[in-house]
Amino acid sequence: MATPPNFEEGQSTYRPPRFNGQYYGWWKTRMHDFIMAEDSELWDVICDGPYVLTKKEEEPTIMVPKNRKEYNDAGRKVVEKNFRAKNILVCGIGPDEYNRISACQFAKEIWEALQTTHEGTTQVKQSKINMLTTKYELFRMKDDESIQDMYTRFTSIINELHYFGEIIPRNKLVRKVLSVLPSSWESKVNVITEARICRH
Repeated sequence: MATPPNFEEGQSTYRPPRFNGQYYGWWKTRMHDFIMAEDSELWDVICDGPYVLTKKEEEPTIMVPKNRKEYNDAGRKVVEKNFRAKNILVCGIGPDEYNRISACQFAKEIWEALQTTHEGTTQVKQSKINMLTTKYELFRMKDDESIQDMYTRFTSIINELHYFGEIIPRNKLVRKVLSVLPSSWESKVNVITEARICRH
């Protein structure tokens, strides 16, 4: 997952992370963690909402939304959760992004609108997963690359796959890294491999 070159703004634990239209994956992960730390029920509202309070009306029997004066204390709390979640999301976006979601009434709508805008549809996501999987499979260390640079590049691919829900087991990742090291590392690779075999 790409990280912004300058991400000083929004690093406070009291303010939601700020999204300016770039590095959506980075922002999305941080916003999720921020909301969970605030109140995990707010995340439920974003995933499962909207919670619309309804009442039964006779002849014919149908469910209709309650008006504000008909809310009881529990109902008010449910509605407040949506507005708290919505407020955090709105405080975490810039003016351009706000224009995309200004008509949304519910936190869930805001989250889904941003997700569709910046991640695309399910088909687009699958295409990104396929592209990243190919990058992972063809990954090689470059001739003029340091181990640190190679590992940073490798981790970026893994993090992006993880972000799209594709999790590669740790032992498979270790084998992949060992397989791409240059021949000058052969003796070290053998020691690491033998140590791993002895542990199992």
